[in-house]
Amino acid sequence: MRIGYRGLVTICLVLLLAGLAPRLFAGQTPASPESSQAASSQPNQQQAYSLPPDKLAKAIALSRIRNIMDIVGSLWGLAVIWLLLATRSVARLGAWAESVLKRRWLQGLLFFAALIVLLTVAGLPLDIFGHHVSREYGISVQGWGGWLGDQAKALGLSVVFGSLILLLFNWIVRRWPRRYWLGIWVVTLPILVLVLFVSPLLEPIFNQFEPLAKNHAGLVTDLEKVVARTGTNIPPDRMYLMKASLKTNGLNAYVSGIGATKRIVVWDTTAGRIPDDEVMFVFGHESGHYVLKHIPKMLSGIAFVLFFVYWACAGFAGWLVARFGSGWNVEALSSRAGFVVLLFAISVANFVLEPAGNTFSRHFEHEADVYGQEAIHGIVADPQKTAVAGFNALGEAWLEDPNPNPLIEFWEYNHPSVKTRANFAAHYDPWANGGRGEFFAR
Repeated sequence: MRIGYRGLVTICLVLLLAGLAPRLFAGQTPASPESSQAASSQPNQQQAYSLPPDKLAKAIALSRIRNIMDIVGSLWGLAVIWLLLATRSVARLGAWAESVLKRRWLQGLLFFAALIVLLTVAGLPLDIFGHHVSREYGISVQGWGGWLGDQAKALGLSVVFGSLILLLFNWIVRRWPRRYWLGIWVVTLPILVLVLFVSPLLEPIFNQFEPLAKNHAGLVTDLEKVVARTGTNIPPDRMYLMKASLKTNGLNAYVSGIGATKRIVVWDTTAGRIPDDEVMFVFGHESGHYVLKHIPKMLSGIAFVLFFVYWACAGFAGWLVARFGSGWNVEALSSRAGFVVLLFAISVANFVLEPAGNTFSRHFEHEADVYGQEAIHGIVADPQKTAVAGFNALGEAWLEDPNPNPLIEFWEYNHPSVKTRANFAAHYDPWANGGRGEFFAR
């Protein structure tokens, strides 16, 4: 799915932290009784996902770099906000905004825009190193000019929309100083839905799209079979090809948007590079997120969790101001500098709760894997072989380690590992003895 549970939580924090980490994409929950029996019927099963020796060495090395980068990036983000507070830079930034402009709301926009730029610049060295590694390992083919252009576009969107949203949240804190967390919770939820709706409309800012039928009419015909089977109601004029090859060698296909903006996007590195039946499986997986109502379920789960997270963070932020406020030159949470303390508290909560969010996401991704394999049953010759081949192509393209550390998988993976997914797919065949699938009768 284009945006999973972790993605939605990230969007929430992006709204609060003004979109400082542009873009997503990458474990296992207990399977259903049928699937567990199928997967365990062959205890000495051969691993379904593997890499040739040269790529295996690269995948292991790259996995270590990714894991370190994820941990360092999270801790660095927290450290930067803390340093800005501890050095009184945030307080001085607020005083500067007040000296430049007279109207309070304009002062707020300037303050939050400058804060966004500061945090983006602070994270730029890690982002640059990450792009360098991606190029070195042959995953990214995007030049530095294009990459910097995308960073500038993302920063521009963050400044424009993030400043406005942060200004709104800051106003809520000032307006209801005792129950502000409840007000922020109420307005966060419709904003999340709005982001889901408009995100496909913003994607052309970063990538080129064309109708999928323009050069892949046969694939469109095949995908329409899955559409008919799943009832996802995505007509051919909402199937697009993205020119991903201008930036990456990775594979991907996804469904994004809700309602009138719902569409399927297939990367041009995927269409024609892997067989159409594997693309159909990926589409079946993505369709599962919609048919199984994962988006409303995730939104409901996020709403429930955020209620308590915001409440707890309000208390934590209040304690931080009482304990360190004089040293930080922060008088109250209702001030702009005080609001940054609240952002720090929410960032800490996001880091601590990351494993829980990823576990939630992996559960939905596993359900979608089962759904996708069942959705192509009777349409392709061998759903098991198709799914395993698709996972192997995906893992090889992104150089995923076939044997990830279980702790890393638990903490950082918002999808099950390719190893887990391929092994399950290889042995999921509920129809073998005249049975039925978990989501389809045949």
